[in-house]
Amino acid sequence: MLPIARKAKIKEIIAEKKNVTVAELTQLFGLTEETIRRDLKQLEQEGFLTRIYGGAYINDGVLNDVDVNLREHIYVEGKRKIAEKCVEFIQHGDSVFLDASTTSLYIARMLENRRITVVTNSIKIVNALIDNPGVNLIVTGGSISRQSMSALGRGAEQSLCGYFFDLAFISCRSLSRQHGITDSNEQQAEVRRLAVERANRAYLVADITKFDRTSFAHICGFEKIHTVVVDKPLDGEWREFLQQQNVRLVECES
Repeated sequence: MLPIARKAKIKEIIAEKKNVTVAELTQLFGLTEETIRRDLKQLEQEGFLTRIYGGAYINDGVLNDVDVNLREHIYVEGKRKIAEKCVEFIQHGDSVFLDASTTSLYIARMLENRRITVVTNSIKIVNALIDNPGVNLIVTGGSISRQSMSALGRGAEQSLCGYFFDLAFISCRSLSRQHGITDSNEQQAEVRRLAVERANRAYLVADITKFDRTSFAHICGFEKIHTVVVDKPLDGEWREFLQQQNVRLVECES
């Protein structure tokens, strides 16, 4: 296949899936990783996609559900800042829900010296906390999604209905003043909605790139959220809106 035809095919794949790994493309085309990375670099220069470690993604589309192994390498510094701030809110004895977002994964990795109970539907968070002696770890039931490495569906939802939380940390795919808090995956959205409903304080963790967008499935309105934690300062319209909604705003950079 000629390079121009190969890049057209890569465009077609990523337009449909919204993300792709170098390993997938290497296997598909029978080429070296170096050649695939060069193709992705050229497509990035054209403004079609964004490269990250191990692959590439695009932000377009309400059904944009990026593989968790790629999400771990997107906006890493912002997620770390958010996680560092969130850990400050967690006290000994708390019951905490951590969702299957990569920001919650960063929170889990920072939970040293906390004697708490953590409920999660994330396999990656389970792996991060399994050897933490201070954490009483509870995993929801459900069907395992390889895309998100999390438990979803009826089993996960029924499990959550058996617990209440002092704090729930959830992320999302998009935030909009008009449409509220939304996600690209309907089952993930339902898990997050239930966690918010069963928490005394719900913390929405979101990097700046998620604002002023709308995704496929509604999670909840801002009236359900106690605090929004964002990595960078929001504009005046967002600050006024959150104040009107009685939502506390924590900006990691100000």
